[in-house]
Amino acid sequence: MKFPTSILYIAVIFGWSTSWLPLSWQVTDTAIPEVSVFWRFVIAAALMWGIAYQQKRLHTVPWRLQIFMLGLGICIFSTNFTLFYYGSVGVASGLLAVIFASVAFINVLFDSVRLRRRPPPTQMSAALIGVSGVAIFFWPEIRTSEAAFVSLGFCLTGTCFFCMGNMISAHLQHLKIDVLTANSWGMSWGALFIGCVALVRGGDFFPDPSLKYVGGLVWLAVFSSVLAFSAYLTLIGRIGAAKAGYATVLFPIFALMISSVWEGFIWSAYAVIGIGLVALGNILMQRSR
Repeated sequence: MKFPTSILYIAVIFGWSTSWLPLSWQVTDTAIPEVSVFWRFVIAAALMWGIAYQQKRLHTVPWRLQIFMLGLGICIFSTNFTLFYYGSVGVASGLLAVIFASVAFINVLFDSVRLRRRPPPTQMSAALIGVSGVAIFFWPEIRTSEAAFVSLGFCLTGTCFFCMGNMISAHLQHLKIDVLTANSWGMSWGALFIGCVALVRGGDFFPDPSLKYVGGLVWLAVFSSVLAFSAYLTLIGRIGAAKAGYATVLFPIFALMISSVWEGFIWSAYAVIGIGLVALGNILMQRSR
């Protein structure tokens, strides 16, 4: 079934903007983040394999390329999310979405290093505007709460891992490896890697049977990891990466709205100016060549 472009766009924004609140539910007194991420991607990997098979996009991958699949799993589908889970402690969930929106700016720096060239002036301007927005947004929190500064560090590090995974994904696509095939392997390797970390740390693999924890876990695996990501990939193929990337402009705003309702997040002047600059930086970045 071919869904309209508008439906796919709504699915991406809905899946990503609603992911941050249930993400904060995954860190409890009995559940370490590694275990929560493990189960998230066990479920997501099983679904992704099924989608790739159903769409006839499941192809054989040479074993020599599995090192890249492992890197994809470590960077995007395990370490990145684990650091965000740790970063969710002590701050409103919507703030995590604002940090993640800096992906576009960090990608520019990583891509410049990879290609050994200076980024175009437009992209540099967009990056400076966006990073300034994140700094302004978090300034009141950092000034009054040490936990916010620690959370910012965890989440920025997680975003850097995600961007490194983007570089690996770009290399795999350059080698003509189908995206769904790569993500199926990546999610599987990611689940295996973070499962081993959880085992070493002595985590309880059945930590919290509550409806809130399990429901959040299923939501993150099905809607935020598989369905939203599949819709996003379809959008890229249909309308291009630049237009599909506008989802990164909108989903932090909706995430903050959800945080306002569920967590009492207050829209201060710093928050409004900060999110405005982040959105402006993303728009300029998407429109740059």
